[in-house]
Amino acid sequence: MTSTSPILRTDSVTLAWDKHTVSTDLTVEVPQGQFTAIIGPNGCGKSTLLKSFARILQPHTGQVYLGDNPLDSLHTKYIAQRIALLPQTALAPTDITVEELVGRGRFPYQTLLRQWSTKDAQAVDSALLATGTAQLRHRRVTELSGGQRQRVWLAMVLAQNTPVVLLDEPTTYLDVAHQYQLLELARALRQQLGRTIVTVLHDLQQAVRYADHLIVMKGGAVYAEGAPSSIMTPQLISEVFEINVDVHTIDDHVVIVPKSMPQPDVSVLENLQ
Repeated sequence: MTSTSPILRTDSVTLAWDKHTVSTDLTVEVPQGQFTAIIGPNGCGKSTLLKSFARILQPHTGQVYLGDNPLDSLHTKYIAQRIALLPQTALAPTDITVEELVGRGRFPYQTLLRQWSTKDAQAVDSALLATGTAQLRHRRVTELSGGQRQRVWLAMVLAQNTPVVLLDEPTTYLDVAHQYQLLELARALRQQLGRTIVTVLHDLQQAVRYADHLIVMKGGAVYAEGAPSSIMTPQLISEVFEINVDVHTIDDHVVIVPKSMPQPDVSVLENLQ
């Protein structure tokens, strides 16, 4: 069931990455059971915020919450049964097969007394089928193309079967057809299973098409948040992304049409002759 109550939130957090402070006094909420997209220019803190939701990155000050519970108070296995993350760049162990990697999504449910089960096998099979990677199950991950590997990592996230799914630039390496297939799959997880989806996206048209809720960031801060139809105006896009656009609504979908493109300084190309 979809709810607008927050499942994840930050309370006045300061976030830093590689000794560089990215965000200060950042407070933001992720609605439960919705598809939230975090958008903004490069270096504005999108992925840093997502890492804090996954407890990969601890805030210097403030607190991150899962529901009503401070994230840093929860056991790692408890979190892994509730939050799955597809990172920007994931490295697979040498010689691991696709099926073995996807099976690692079931590790949070393993104990000394409960090892591999029929339920685990079914979760892996379903994840492989949903991502179109079943035919790759016996191949080594290192043999695959970038797009195939991305879909395999997504399958591992699906096999983890968590209420919250975090996706950091998930369409990277994917061709156009597989980009939309992935986003349709993420939307189906929300619509059919009530999952909370939080994804970092660069494509504004994809963000406004699939997200119920947008978090727009600039300079490490939340610039705006809300439904795409409410906040995605030409003025906001100009102020945040420095591009002039028209914004239309067609068949209840927000459509962004660029009016002019940022121009590089091409005069320096003469020095390359």
